Amino acid sequence: MTVNNGKKAVEFYVAAFGATERERFEMPDQKLTSVIEIEKAEFYVGDEEPQYGNLSPDLKSNSPVRIILQTKNADELFEKALKSGATEICPMTTENDWRIGKLKDPFGHIWEIGYTL
Repeated sequence: MTVNNGKKAVEFYVAAFGATERERFEMPDQKLTSVIEIEKAEFYVGDEEPQYGNLSPDLKSNSPVRIILQTKNADELFEKALKSGATEICPMTTENDWRIGKLKDPFGHIWEIGYTL
């Protein structure tokens, strides 16, 4: 995931989703690339590098990519994300055999958090 402030993004993912930062690569100008893990799912989070075409999503529009995090702790993580600064798109709800909610993190990434009943 490309973000506009890697350090704050890692802090958000730790607070909101209980992420563990497994590895951090410091780059010039206070930038970083970090490997985080959320419930055994591994993500790379890195600051923008326009010279290589790595840009974060536009915060004013919706990202064309959805991250779907399947976890039995969906309700808890959804609430923690909102308290940590995410914006609710769709509240936690039950649809057929699926419990799910949708939010946008402070860095423009869209998350669907849920589990199969």
